[in-house]
Amino acid sequence: MTSELPGGAQRVADRLAELGHPHAPTMLADSARTAQDAADALGVELGQIVKSIIFRRRADDAAVLVMTSGDRRVDETKVAMKVGELARADAAFVKAATGFSIGGVSPVAHANPSVELIDTELFRFDVIWAAAGHPHAVFRLTPDDLIRLTGAPVADVTV
Repeated sequence: MTSELPGGAQRVADRLAELGHPHAPTMLADSARTAQDAADALGVELGQIVKSIIFRRRADDAAVLVMTSGDRRVDETKVAMKVGELARADAAFVKAATGFSIGGVSPVAHANPSVELIDTELFRFDVIWAAAGHPHAVFRLTPDDLIRLTGAPVADVTV
């Protein structure tokens, strides 16, 4: 079934399989470009959606991926205290750094390595859902799976 996935989603499916994750990406009929769209399509709480927010670190132009709960807002000051001064990342930077377009940025299978943080707020839920490389693709996981799949540290990074 995964052979019918669009390119970015297939890349995520392949990486999840390599890592032994039991849940392959699912294609939704409607776009999951926003956390609210994804929550509505899946029939879950907004907080169960992993928002993958990309910043640009000023010191070295590295991509900084902050994975946070869909019902929370990232506090850039808290993130900067952990990784260094930040700048906004435009759509071209996000695509070049991750290989994914905004609205489909997965926590795994990025084109280039990034600095990563997982927000503590995701641990309120037993099951969460993340983008899978395409605006219509998502995959199921737990907060502990997110740590295992990304190796990212957990931090308080929301307002």
